[in-house]
Amino acid sequence: MKARMGNPAVVVPDAMQTLLKLGKVVKKCGVPEITLHLVYLRASQINGCGVCVDMHARDLKKAGESDERLWSVAGWRDTPYFTDEERAALALAEAVTRLADRPESVSDEIWDAAADHYDEQALGALVLAISTVNLWNRLNASTKQVAGDWS
Repeated sequence: MKARMGNPAVVVPDAMQTLLKLGKVVKKCGVPEITLHLVYLRASQINGCGVCVDMHARDLKKAGESDERLWSVAGWRDTPYFTDEERAALALAEAVTRLADRPESVSDEIWDAAADHYDEQALGALVLAISTVNLWNRLNASTKQVAGDWS
């Protein structure tokens, strides 16, 4: 496997630092880091971004997550391994990632479930986190970045 080009976030001056700074800001807003990584992993699975699936699964494993939780992220609705808070975040991640798949991109039901678990700042951080991982997925997938090359 070979990438089409260097990662655009590296090729374009100051892009990497800007994106990394946004990631650091999101971490300070009250969403548990494990939840952020679950959201990153789920969006990356949907988008078929091998680099991000690999990276976020590794990050979760390093954080002590069980194999059962890692294996079950794609089927989170049908497993007992996730909290209500995590389920709300995963549902929001799927809706924001699949904006064009439904008449109402993010339904009130999905939004309200997330709002039941996260205050406005944390909810804003979740939306930023989901949007950012979707950006990373698109950068990596469109340029065929290779999983493991970053490590």
